[in-house]
Amino acid sequence: MNSLTVADLKRRGMAAIEEGLRYGPVHIVKRNRPAAVVLTEDEYQRLAGGHAYVPGGISAVQWLLSQPAAGTKGKAALDAELGAEREAWDEA
Repeated sequence: MNSLTVADLKRRGMAAIEEGLRYGPVHIVKRNRPAAVVLTEDEYQRLAGGHAYVPGGISAVQWLLSQPAAGTKGKAALDAELGAEREAWDEA
């Protein structure tokens, strides 16, 4: 099995993935357990039948934009907090 640990991925980044993909799919291992598999774009398209998977028919950005706001503070309150932080920095 062509595998790559999360630690190695953090250390070497995309180069580690590109190197591994020369030998087939790369299995990402996190805490000694399989966590993900990285495929080449060609292999992904072959498996997907030429159609990229879009959950629920919308893109990730569209989904994020459709989510209700979770914050409870208004703009004025956030601006006041940021102003107070900046003043504290200037005094330090």
